Amino acid sequence: RDLWESIEKGDFPKWTMSVQVMPYEEAKTYRFNPFDLTKVWPHGDYPLHEVGVLELNKNPDNFFAQIEQAAFAPSNMVPGMGVSPDKMLLGRVFAYADAQRYRIGPNFHQLPVNQPQGVEGGFEAVNQWMFDGNQAYHHSGTAPVYAPNSLGRESAQEFQGKVSEGWEADGEMVRQAYALHAEDDDFGQAGTLVREVFDDGARDRLVETLTGALGGIVRQEVYERAIWYWKSIDETIGTRVDEAVKANREPETVPGMGVERDA
Repeated sequence: RDLWESIEKGDFPKWTMSVQVMPYEEAKTYRFNPFDLTKVWPHGDYPLHEVGVLELNKNPDNFFAQIEQAAFAPSNMVPGMGVSPDKMLLGRVFAYADAQRYRIGPNFHQLPVNQPQGVEGGFEAVNQWMFDGNQAYHHSGTAPVYAPNSLGRESAQEFQGKVSEGWEADGEMVRQAYALHAEDDDFGQAGTLVREVFDDGARDRLVETLTGALGGIVRQEVYERAIWYWKSIDETIGTRVDEAVKANREPETVPGMGVERDA
């Protein structure tokens, strides 16, 4: 509601957008796996480069047409870009569009909210190489949907600009996790976040949140594993959570106590 009202009165929220750049050769030997999505690249090694501002300046006129039917996908890239070997990204590159074909329909890209923007001639000038089908929003008439053709429709356009050559895989190709880098671990950066980035208030809220979440665990071995994870991140936080969960638990019922008996 606050977001909607701010936009309506012209108080547009905005965020600075920055990127970090790592030379390709450095990625191979960097101290931890740079494509592990649970890690962040230290700004001291790879500083932020400001590239623009993201501003929200218009509320939707039709929530269903403009929000519910929107289909974002990491496979929608401008020419010159490519995907990294981040395993989560590689899975999402095909999964998002696949899910949208099921959720919205095979012609979801024809809907106004999903059409290419800034194309000379509008959507009709874009060769989609598809013909009719369920929920078709545009009809291309008798235009051929194959190339090359002799009916006057242009062939597929070449991308403009340099296209990434991609990346190669080296080493043994096996079904296991990434080859470990020198400082790969599961807890180091999380511990730094808790100790050096969070203030006391943030740490208190973290403990409160974790206490509520872990308090519902029934199996003791699962609970102990969860506490071990958090103590591995930060001993103090893990201990505080453990003590808070145990303090909130109801005392165990002793057989024979609190049970009404017939006289």
